[in-house]
Amino acid sequence: MSTRNHYDATGKQLRARKAEPDRAVALPSDGGRAPRVRSNELLNNGEQLIIEHAGREYCLRVTSNGKLILTA
Repeated sequence: MSTRNHYDATGKQLRARKAEPDRAVALPSDGGRAPRVRSNELLNNGEQLIIEHAGREYCLRVTSNGKLILTA
């Protein structure tokens, strides 16, 4: 099994985790780097965004502390 390094949005390396057989994770084909987008572009300089995923709606919003939170 090959090992790849994964990083969070701040560049901090994440701990390796074995994928469960029924929940295989597909890595990007560009060497393991995920696409990057600035939050203000994603939120269109607003404070929240509704994301539709698998028939459900999720709300991504900026908290009063300036952090992001995703709720179902």
